[in-house]
Amino acid sequence: MFTLAEVASLNDIQPTYRILKPWWDVFMDYLAVVMLMVAIFAGTMQLTKDQVVCLPVLQPTVNSKAQPGTSGKADFTTVETTTGRKTNLDFQQYVFINQMCYHLALPWYSKYFPYLVLIHTIILIVSSNFWFKYPKTCSKIEHFVSILGKCFESPWTTKALSETACEDSEENKQRLTGAQSLPKYVSTSSDEGSPSASTPMITKSGFKFSADKPMIEVPSVTILDKKDGEQAKALFEKVRKFRAHVEDSDLIYKLYVGQTVIKTVKFIFILCYTANFVNTISFEHICNPKVEHLIGYTQFECTHNMAYMLKKLLISYISLICVYGFICLYTLFWLFRIPLKEYSFEKVREESSFSDIPDVKNDFAFLLHMVDQYDQLYSKRFGVFLSEVSENKLREISLNHEWTFEKLRQHVSRNAQDKQELHLFMLSGVPDAVFDLTDLDVLKLELIPEAKIPAKISQMTNLQELHLCHCPAKVEQTAFSFLRDHLRCLHVKFTDVGEIPAWVYLLKNLRELYLIGNLNSENNKMIGLESLRELRHLKILHVKSNLTKIPPNITDVAPHLTKLVIHNDGTKLVVLNSLKKMTNVAELELQNCELERIPHAIFSLSNLQELDLKSNSIRTIEEIISFQHLKRLTCLKLWHNKIVNIPSSITHVKNLESLYLSNNKLESLPAAVFSLQKLRCLDVSYNSIALIPVEIGLLQNLQHFHITGNKVDVLPKQLFKCVKLRTLSLGQNCITSVPDKVSQLLQLTHLELKGNCLDRLPATLGQCQLLRKSGLVVEDHLFDALPSEVKEVLNQDTSIPFANGI
Repeated sequence: MFTLAEVASLNDIQPTYRILKPWWDVFMDYLAVVMLMVAIFAGTMQLTKDQVVCLPVLQPTVNSKAQPGTSGKADFTTVETTTGRKTNLDFQQYVFINQMCYHLALPWYSKYFPYLVLIHTIILIVSSNFWFKYPKTCSKIEHFVSILGKCFESPWTTKALSETACEDSEENKQRLTGAQSLPKYVSTSSDEGSPSASTPMITKSGFKFSADKPMIEVPSVTILDKKDGEQAKALFEKVRKFRAHVEDSDLIYKLYVGQTVIKTVKFIFILCYTANFVNTISFEHICNPKVEHLIGYTQFECTHNMAYMLKKLLISYISLICVYGFICLYTLFWLFRIPLKEYSFEKVREESSFSDIPDVKNDFAFLLHMVDQYDQLYSKRFGVFLSEVSENKLREISLNHEWTFEKLRQHVSRNAQDKQELHLFMLSGVPDAVFDLTDLDVLKLELIPEAKIPAKISQMTNLQELHLCHCPAKVEQTAFSFLRDHLRCLHVKFTDVGEIPAWVYLLKNLRELYLIGNLNSENNKMIGLESLRELRHLKILHVKSNLTKIPPNITDVAPHLTKLVIHNDGTKLVVLNSLKKMTNVAELELQNCELERIPHAIFSLSNLQELDLKSNSIRTIEEIISFQHLKRLTCLKLWHNKIVNIPSSITHVKNLESLYLSNNKLESLPAAVFSLQKLRCLDVSYNSIALIPVEIGLLQNLQHFHITGNKVDVLPKQLFKCVKLRTLSLGQNCITSVPDKVSQLLQLTHLELKGNCLDRLPATLGQCQLLRKSGLVVEDHLFDALPSEVKEVLNQDTSIPFANGI
């Protein structure tokens, strides 16, 4: 027989699982323990005292005795029933008949009742706890209980709920308090009539700051150290992964319903067959063993000494089973009364500031419903780790601990424009200390998905340039008011046009806007930007995308633009009629737009001064004759195309000062180019030009001449009549000698000769007063071959700045 300790181990569930056992499961566990005790008690009694005592049933004895009479016959008969007679059976015969009648006369239920109770109870216990043991559910339950316990005990949970309580109390205080003075840049409504309420932000110093309320000091209830913060962040990640893993199925729910149904069916089965055997358990039994040849008797009357006890135990067992069954029926009613595969945190959202706690479903929802039967506080504290607002607050606190004012100051640098610049990359948010850098000129935020710009940015009075690289920043109303009035330059880099913050289109004082990202949808239809008409002061618009036509909303600012740049990444730009409306554009760049000819719409831009058509597929520029209408055009860049010749009509562009034709397929330079008397810069590098025409001497204003990477072998003497030359690039050609007349170039500061067939350099290089070794690009052996006095002159320092107009 099993001991109580051995059988009780079947019901041994880890104490941590108690939070998933509602009152009915606990009650049924105790009922199962009582039924186990009944089974063990009955079994013990049977093993020690269960026996049957049988006695033979004696037949009546008839004695006939004849009395002498007058007739000589018996005149009466005497029947005598003997009492107290011995059966003349020995001990072994009694033992034998007792064993025989135990199996023949005693009902089977009386013999196996304890074992049946034990088996039924074990099945009920297994059914109650199977969902804790089944591998596919056990792993999820164990993980859930572990996470739930950590979330309940996490210091962040207490801090988040405490700050929520503080925020609620402060808001109530504000409602009770009368009108108070508002800080600078705080307004009750925006200029556009939109409400000024904004999301509260928690700062490093423990202040609550919003656009429509003054700064209020909130007492710090709990101090969250770095270790606790890291553990809380790990919990957020665990909860996120666990939710994704558990919400995709309802196996736990189905298994719990299944085991409850099994227990209910088991209860009905036990009750039905047990009730029929209650009356079969009796004290007296008649036995007919059919062993007359061994015993001498055919019928025996037996007594079962355990009958009374077994009957009482059976009635008790039936009572327990009935209670157990009613609880099972209640459990089924609870399982099907409400949708347990859906769980709403509506109450938690109402009681806290975390209004974004999502509702959950399937097994995740069922587990939370089970936890609520234990204590609803667990679900409330667990909900903190489902809220993105809570996670963002934690990130803000951790971020502010890590990025102090001193650390941020070390990351401030000076850019090419000698402005103070701070670049923050891949952070969880924007540290509060950033807005204490009041002398910052440029702020770059890159890959910060949860960037928030609070009202404190109004302290940064020097800030005029902002970069948002894959960073859809959110701004408070007061912060927006400040940016709208002070921001001058904005760079936005995005993947989809929807990532551009809506407030960008309302920065009325913005001067420069740079948009870099995809503006086309999958079906290659242009996604329109929001209206730009509010950008009334926008002067420079830079778009790097894959457009098929110029966005129509750009025409909202077309009259104000002075510079338009479109880098198209190889997508063919087809529709360009919108250019005609940009009457004030002075600089136009259409790079990598797969243009095959110069667009006619450009000829309407009467104020155009610089045109850049770099990296297109232009083969012919016969349309250049129409440039005569562009009286102000001074710079023409047609580099990195497929141009094979320059038409003579280029002479009509009389005001041209810079001409860039590098990286084309030119084989010669026509004389018409040298009729442009105002030309100061000529770049024809990386073509196939074999000869520099002697007409180059006509360009008396030429300051920069680049013909690197061609096939030139002779330098005409007329080249050195361009005495204003400052830069002369002749590298990677076939030049065999440099004339001594190079000494006439007194303003020369940069001379490139590397990659030619030179044997020596002229000693007259020393007469080029502004040329130094740093500006002389030649092979080392050629420089070493120069006379020492020339090398000494070239090695001298100069304080004259190098001016390169390229």
